[in-house]
Amino acid sequence: MNETLTSSEAARICGVSFRTVIRWIERNELQAYRLPGRGDYRVLATELRRFMSVHGIPDPDDMPGQPKRILVVDDEAAMASAIKRALKREGFEVATASDGFLAGSMLHVFKPHLMTLDLQMPGIDGFGVLRFLREQPPPFPLKVLVVSGESEQRLRQALEQGAHGALAKPFENEELRQAVGRILGEAPRGARTGDDKQP
Repeated sequence: MNETLTSSEAARICGVSFRTVIRWIERNELQAYRLPGRGDYRVLATELRRFMSVHGIPDPDDMPGQPKRILVVDDEAAMASAIKRALKREGFEVATASDGFLAGSMLHVFKPHLMTLDLQMPGIDGFGVLRFLREQPPPFPLKVLVVSGESEQRLRQALEQGAHGALAKPFENEELRQAVGRILGEAPRGARTGDDKQP
């Protein structure tokens, strides 16, 4: 189902005044419909994206219907690929980083909503990344899900140092989907069978 926006929400997304959006609608430049009785306008998110594209208005990060972005940080290429595949099947936009330094350099370009973070990596490890995020928090909301084969004690330590969740390796894809859904406040699409066991 298409998401609908009020004219005020459309104005905020486009960075213009409420009255400007009303003018666009009245000129038939932006398609909208009126609620029965109240007369308030509603705009479909897909229509607003079309209008913004035609007029060169940049897409903000919180545009309705945009996929959530997840940065997978793991030095094991096979594990990073497995996590990426599982999350892409759920409709997320996914990028990978093989160490903490690369993850830090990608933050402001990719602007992830969530980072999955291995603790044991060469160079800047997962605890180093958590410390960096505490000392220099990014200017956008970012959640961290630790995905690690470390001990329960180390996982608890990661939570104490700012991680929003922890998942022990090995894990089932469904466990990953549920952990991500809890942190992002989204319900997973449902369990799948078959190749759900990760190494």
